[in-house]
Amino acid sequence: MKISKTKFVLLFVVGAVVFMISSTLLLGQPAESLFGTGSFAGILLSPVKMILMGPLLPFIHFLRQDPDTPPPFFLAGFVFYWALLALSIHYLISKFKVRHA
Repeated sequence: MKISKTKFVLLFVVGAVVFMISSTLLLGQPAESLFGTGSFAGILLSPVKMILMGPLLPFIHFLRQDPDTPPPFFLAGFVFYWALLALSIHYLISKFKVRHA
C-alpha cells in the first residue's frame, strides 16, 4: 500500500495532536510533562511523549517567557516539528521498502 507524503504527514500530525490531547486528559498533567504520573499508562506513554515533545521543550520554555504568548505560536511549532518528523519517517519507510521489495 502506497501513501502520498502529504497524506502521511497530515495523518501523522492529526494523530500527534489527538495523542497529545488524549494523553494529557488521561494523565491529568500538562503536555510538556514527559515522565507521566508513575501509573501504568504514564509509563507506557512516556517514550512516545518524549519523541513528540522532547525536542520542543526549549521552544516551549522560550515562548513561555512572555506571559501573553498566543497559542497559535505553540501549535505552529508543534506542527512544523511533527511535519519534519513525519517526512523523515516517510522517507525511511520508503527506503526500507525499496531495499526489501
